[in-house]
Amino acid sequence: MDIIVPSKGKRLPLPQFMQVVASTPLVSIDLIVKNEQGHVLLGMRNNEPAAGYWFVPGGCIRKNETLDEAFTRISEAELGVRLHRRDFPFYGAYEHFYDTNAGKLPGFGTHYVVLAHEVVVDSAILKLPEQDQHADWRWATPADILADESVHFHSQQYFSV
Repeated sequence: MDIIVPSKGKRLPLPQFMQVVASTPLVSIDLIVKNEQGHVLLGMRNNEPAAGYWFVPGGCIRKNETLDEAFTRISEAELGVRLHRRDFPFYGAYEHFYDTNAGKLPGFGTHYVVLAHEVVVDSAILKLPEQDQHADWRWATPADILADESVHFHSQQYFSV
């Protein structure tokens, strides 16, 4: 059996990533991005899991990547700006369970252990990239997030008391 070990911070090819998803939880960082008015940034997910729902930005931590490195990489990929974890408070640890997976393969879902951080920024500094992860972006109040069925339950969780 060949074992593929990615170099530091590199993505796995999809077949190997699907083996990981089928076998173990993923560790990720979610960014609860708030603007000056306290509105929260949501992206319309293109990919599974959670395709077709509004969701907070975030991403997986990669093999041999520190939390600080992952936070900066994810903020740059999702928000278009390099942010540093030390500048933003930890919001909490969450578990997300999905019936689907990124490969749309039958027979298994996705389990995330999520480290959420609150990111309060001047919205003018964001350079929201066009990417394969999100079809669109919007700002919403926490109350609107809780009342909107098109916002995924796991994103709503951040605002329910």
